[in-house]
Amino acid sequence: MKKNLLVAALLGLGVIASAQADTLAKIKSSSAVTMGVRESSGALSYTVGDGKYAGYHVEICQRVLGDVQKQLKLNKLDIKYQAVTSQNRLPLVVNGTVDIECGSTTNNATRQKDVAFAVTTYVEEVRIATKANSGITSLAQLAGKKVATTTGTTSVQLLRKHERANNVNFEEVFGKDHADSFLLLESGRADAFVMDGSILAGNIANAKNPADFKIVGEVIAVEPIAIMIRKDDPAFKKSVDDSIKKMMKDGTLAKLWDKWFLQPIPPKGNKVGLALSASTKEAWANPNDKPAEEYAKK
Repeated sequence: MKKNLLVAALLGLGVIASAQADTLAKIKSSSAVTMGVRESSGALSYTVGDGKYAGYHVEICQRVLGDVQKQLKLNKLDIKYQAVTSQNRLPLVVNGTVDIECGSTTNNATRQKDVAFAVTTYVEEVRIATKANSGITSLAQLAGKKVATTTGTTSVQLLRKHERANNVNFEEVFGKDHADSFLLLESGRADAFVMDGSILAGNIANAKNPADFKIVGEVIAVEPIAIMIRKDDPAFKKSVDDSIKKMMKDGTLAKLWDKWFLQPIPPKGNKVGLALSASTKEAWANPNDKPAEEYAKK
């Protein structure tokens, strides 16, 4: 009897794993999908209050899911929004809580062991933000300073590996999310905030006095940022990739870039003012899901 129960339990686990690996079937049967979003990832993904989210990656995902709805011939598709953090985003995708994560996640080789990524939609430059009157203009000047970063991100690791950061000793202070990390800088508890340039620019744009801050120093790293999905689900990955490639080809991504990075955005109507980089244009012209390590080889 116990053996039969064990077999049944194992078969049940197999069914769950199989269901999780077939996201399209899961969406079709429930007419619902859960999108992972961030609360303060610059103009990529952020909250506008009242449980609503906006941003470049949020809108890309909304359009992708619109295409999935058409593909599955669903009369309606209920998009549920689940706020995630740098720490829990991967586990929530892996365990099936989140079907598609639309935040500011770097595609790297380590993460590819557990999850999959759609084709790159944004190539990021990791930079340093400081107060405008700090006098800090380079990596070398971070010696003896407090440097903020967000728990669960790769930025400070990249900073420590940078050749110009050799023998530069600084103290790390951690924010639980990007808004918290920026608050460390804003309140004087940190001298600098090291993070993706778009996130820095977005938080500065929404600060009480944006002119009090500036982005300085060398580019610490170039990283592909992509929409994250479950591993070993080729049908769903193809649907997501095909939708994004279509937006690359027909000019939709360029229009979304202009909308979210160059025009006034809600809720305050501030502009991020981040020009489209040559690296991002290249990623759109030649769609790929290469990890950050491939970019580092250049």
